[in-house]
Amino acid sequence: MKTARLQVLTTPAFRDWLRKEARNAGVSVAELVRTRCEHKPTGEEQAVAKLASHLHKEVRKAQVSLRSGLAEANAVLDELRKERERRHRAVSR
Repeated sequence: MKTARLQVLTTPAFRDWLRKEARNAGVSVAELVRTRCEHKPTGEEQAVAKLASHLHKEVRKAQVSLRSGLAEANAVLDELRKERERRHRAVSR
């Protein structure tokens, strides 16, 4: 891996905190900063993203199905209204 040096100015307290975090993780401060800044998605985050994508597709299918069902129901209601009007006119004559 090709590397480049980067100097970052921080407070002494933040520097000490970074050192402590790195020591607790068993890595260098540089490795700690790299891994935390790169933020590669965890397995859990990838699973959630996959589920969200699947859910989005299923919601779209459900919306299409609902629109179709509503259109069919409205067509039946229109037909029933027309039939009721025809009967009402026939009785009124």
